[in-house]
Amino acid sequence: MSSHTPNPLRRPLAVGLMLAFAPPAALADEPVHELPAVTVSASALALDSDAMSTPVSVLSGDALVARRAATLGETLAGEPGIAASHFGAGASRPVIRGMDGPRVKVLSDGAEIMDASTISPDHAVALEPMLSRQIEVLRGPSALAYGGGAIGGVVNVLDERVPTAIPEKGIAGSVELQAGSADRSAAGAFGLTAGAGNLAIRAEGLKRDARDYRVGGGWHDGSRVEGSYSQTESGSLGVSWIGARGYLGLAWSRQKNDYGLPGHSHEYEDCHPHGSHLHCGGHDHDDDDHDHDDEHAHGTPFVALDSERWDLRGELSDPLPGFARLRLRAAYTDYAHDEIEKEDGRKQVATRFRSQAHDGRIELEHLPLGDLRGVIGLQTSRRDFRADGEEAYVPPTLTRKNALFLVEEYTRGDWRFEAGLRHEWQDIDVASGQRDRSHRGNSVSLGAVWNFTPGHALGLSIARAQRLPTAEELYAQGIHMATNTWERGNPGLKAETSHNVDLSLKKTAGPTTFSVGVFHNRVRDYIHARTLDVHEDFQLIEYSQRDAVFNGVEGWIRRQLNPTFGLTLFGDAVRARLDAGGGDRDLPRIPAQRIGLRLDFDRGNWSGEAELYRVGRQDRIAAFESETPGYTLLDLGVRYAGKYQGQPWLVYLKARNLTDELAYSHASFIKHAAPLAGRSLTVGMRLTF
Repeated sequence: MSSHTPNPLRRPLAVGLMLAFAPPAALADEPVHELPAVTVSASALALDSDAMSTPVSVLSGDALVARRAATLGETLAGEPGIAASHFGAGASRPVIRGMDGPRVKVLSDGAEIMDASTISPDHAVALEPMLSRQIEVLRGPSALAYGGGAIGGVVNVLDERVPTAIPEKGIAGSVELQAGSADRSAAGAFGLTAGAGNLAIRAEGLKRDARDYRVGGGWHDGSRVEGSYSQTESGSLGVSWIGARGYLGLAWSRQKNDYGLPGHSHEYEDCHPHGSHLHCGGHDHDDDDHDHDDEHAHGTPFVALDSERWDLRGELSDPLPGFARLRLRAAYTDYAHDEIEKEDGRKQVATRFRSQAHDGRIELEHLPLGDLRGVIGLQTSRRDFRADGEEAYVPPTLTRKNALFLVEEYTRGDWRFEAGLRHEWQDIDVASGQRDRSHRGNSVSLGAVWNFTPGHALGLSIARAQRLPTAEELYAQGIHMATNTWERGNPGLKAETSHNVDLSLKKTAGPTTFSVGVFHNRVRDYIHARTLDVHEDFQLIEYSQRDAVFNGVEGWIRRQLNPTFGLTLFGDAVRARLDAGGGDRDLPRIPAQRIGLRLDFDRGNWSGEAELYRVGRQDRIAAFESETPGYTLLDLGVRYAGKYQGQPWLVYLKARNLTDELAYSHASFIKHAAPLAGRSLTVGMRLTF
C-alpha cells in the first residue's frame, strides 16, 4: 500500500483488535445488540443469513437506499468481496471474488436474467436496482442450486412485480424522486399494489435521465467522460391469485435503455489476424489529425436496449403427500439491443443482438425426516441468440440447458450440516456450419455450521462444481470494438471444474459483531481469454483452458461505540493466477485489495454513515495489461425518516468521492477511457403508503 495511505487505515489489524476486544463500558447499561436475522430467498431452504455456511450479503431497507446506483454492479461494489466491471455509466455487472461474466449468475427472484450481459462487459443488465426491495449475494458453494457455472456467486434481486399478499388497507405503494450532480441526473419511480379478496394487482414504473458524468480532478482527457450518458424507462404490470396456502402470479415488464459506449474506437477497424498474429496494415497510425477527425466524424456509438419479459411465480404449501412446499419460478424474455454508430450526424445500426430465451425451475421441499429436511428441484432453460452486422463476432446459436438438483440439511444440537448435488446437461446448436457441441457436468457441495457459543458460528464448506462452456467461448470469431479485441473461440473447450474451500467465522450478538471469511478455489481447465498478440491497445484473444487458483479474504467487524454510533472495519483481497508450467501468471482485471472504515449513526429520525476506504495499487497484472494506481475515497450519507398523516417518508442525501479523487477501476475493460465518477451529490425523497 502506498505511503500516502490515510492514517486511520495504516494498521487495520490493530483497529480490528481494538473493535473486537475493547471493554464495552459505554454499553454496560444498554441492551445487548443483536443483528436481525434476514431470510435469504435464494437459499434453497430459505435459511437466515446467519445460518449460511458461506458468506452472504443482503441489502434491504435503508442499507439498500444508501447503496443503490443506476446499475447493479455499482450498487453492490461496496460490499466485501464484490467489485464492478464498470463500462461507463450504462453497463456494470458485479465481479465477485475476481470472477465475472457467466461465472456470476444474476437472478430476478430466482429466475435467471436472460439478457446479453454475460457475453460482453459493454452489455447492460436488463434490471433496475431502484425498483428492487432486497438484493442477495451468495458466494462460493451456496450458489450450487442455481448452476454449477455460478462458481463466483449468485446475485438475486427481489422485487414486488408479482404480489404475494393482499395489502392490509386494500392499497399500498411508494413514490421516489432522485437527482444527482456528477451526471446531472434525474430519476423517478413509483409502485402501486391494490387488492381485495384473493386478487392483487401491481403496477410500477421508472424513468431516469443521466448526462455524461464528471470524473475526478487531473484527468488528461478533460472533466467528463464523453458518451457516458444513460436514459432508462422501465415498467411492469402484475396480477396474483392469493390464497391461504400460497399464491400464483404473472407479471409483464419492459425496459428500454439507451446508453453511450465510451472508449469505443474505430482506429483498429482494419485489424485482422494472420494465424496467431495481428495485421493492422493500411492505417497510418502516425497521422494524429486523421485519427482525431475520423473519431469526430463517427462520434460516440450508443446502445439501444429493449427487453420484454414475462415472469410466472408461485408457492404452495402442502402440495403433495410427503412435501411441505412447492416453489415455481419461470420467465420468458424477448431481448434485443442495437449498437448504433453516428457518422456525419446520421445514425445507423452497426450490430444488432437478439435473444429469445426462457428459464424455469420448480422446487419441492419434503417434510422433515427426523432432523433431515431438503429440497429437490428441476431447472430448464433455452436461449436462441443471434447477432447481425459489423461486429457480429458470435454466430447464431441455440443453447438448451437442463438440470436436476438436491439440497439436504441435517441439524443436531449446535451443528447444522448441508449437502447438495447437481447434474446438468447442455446442447448448443450453431448455425454457421461448425460442429454442434454437448456437455455434461456434475457438482457436489458439503457444508457445516457450528454454533459453538450463543451468537457465534464457524462455517466450513467444500464444493466440486463444473461450469459448461458458453456459446461465445466456443464459437466467437470476429472484431469487437467496444473492448478493442479480435475474439477467437475454441470449439474444443470442455467443462471447467472448480474445487472450492470456504471457511467463515461470524458473531451476530453483543456490542461487537463480525463476519470474516477466507477461500481457496482451484479451477481445473479454467476457461479464459488468452492474449496472442497486441497492436497498441488492440488485442487478439483466443479462449483457452489452463488450471487457475483463486485465493482471498473478505469481511467486516463492527463495534457499537455507544447507543448512537458504531464503527466498522471492512476489507477484501483476492489473488488469481494461472498455473503456467510451474510458474504463476496473474489473470487480467482482478480487483485490487481494499480496506476501509465506516462510522454509522442512528438517533431518533436521523441515520447515516461516513466511509473512508483505500483501494490499493494493482501491479499483479497479466501480460499486455497495465497497472492501476491506488486511490482513497471519502463518502457520506444522511437520512431523515418521518411521517406525514401517518404515512412514512424518507429524505436522503449521498455524497460520493468528496475529495474529488481521480480513480480507475482495474476490473474495467476501459478503465483509462472511463475513470470512476468524481465528487457527486445525490438527493432523494421516498414516500411509502
